[in-house]
Amino acid sequence: MTTGTGLPLVLTLGEPAGIGPDLTLAVWRRRTELNLPPFYVIGDPDFYRSRAQALGLDVPVDAILPPQAVDTFARALPVVPLDLPISAAPGHPDDTSAPAAIASIRRAVSDVLAGRAAAVVTNPIAKNVLYRSGFAEPGHTEFLARLAEEAQGLKAGQLHPVMMLWSRELAVVPVTIHLPLKDVVTRLTTELIVTTGRIVAHDLTARFGIARPRLAVAGLNPHAGEDGALGAEDRDIVAPAIATLRAVGIDAVGPLPADTMFHERARAGYDVALCMYHDQALIPIKTLAFDHGVNVTLGLPFVRTSPDHGTAFDIAGTGKANPQSLVEALKLAARLTATAPALVPAQ
Repeated sequence: MTTGTGLPLVLTLGEPAGIGPDLTLAVWRRRTELNLPPFYVIGDPDFYRSRAQALGLDVPVDAILPPQAVDTFARALPVVPLDLPISAAPGHPDDTSAPAAIASIRRAVSDVLAGRAAAVVTNPIAKNVLYRSGFAEPGHTEFLARLAEEAQGLKAGQLHPVMMLWSRELAVVPVTIHLPLKDVVTRLTTELIVTTGRIVAHDLTARFGIARPRLAVAGLNPHAGEDGALGAEDRDIVAPAIATLRAVGIDAVGPLPADTMFHERARAGYDVALCMYHDQALIPIKTLAFDHGVNVTLGLPFVRTSPDHGTAFDIAGTGKANPQSLVEALKLAARLTATAPALVPAQ
């Protein structure tokens, strides 16, 4: 399998004490069997050699520059050195974890924007580890957007990154993401739903090749509010957003009762479900596609995918981690690079 541009994918280190390095080594070993696109990792070659030895994996590791990645991939895991020490043991992040993880993300974004890589695939990070180091962004997605803004001379907040969880069975977008449930009502606005819906529709066309994406919009309250009887938010916030999306030509329906949106017959009627809060979106996709869902960031000037799981410190270094989500993330990134990069249109 190749990318649409012929360039390799760039894979980030992630949290070095987590399962990211284990999965990276495991999928490279099965690269031919799994028909994977060529990729290179940004990290420490000696760290990967040490982890491979600890896992009992025969994986040659070569320190390279990005232009050498495609040729190297067939015979060794290509690693672009970070020139930062990494001493974190499996399951035990240390003071080297955050600097290395952050530097790897920075270099990956730089490489894809400079045309050295076709897309970014990120291994999972541990946000609590990053926060302790002074990391100021809410998470991975927001950090990627900020790096893209800085690189392109855009104002802070000009890009609006959107998290989509994708699988063959279901794609979902949480309109509000990592918020306490009590804060969702105060943060959910018609404008936010409209902005999110426009970005989703744009990228489903530009990246996924869906000419007229169908958006199913979930209600916030049980039974989508029962016309105000179970809460006014669906009538006063969600419904006007759907009307606005339809007015600009986007095929959006709702607000729909969330409890009847995710069975097989209902899923056949839409391409993506816009959900009002984190668990409303993630519970159904993790039920249907726990091992192979992919996190895709929409609204960026480059393709970014990621496994839909965390660092799993408890099994890091054991060889027990399931690589399927990383496999799907790599394959989806390669597929999406077939479309030329397209910036989100002005809102």
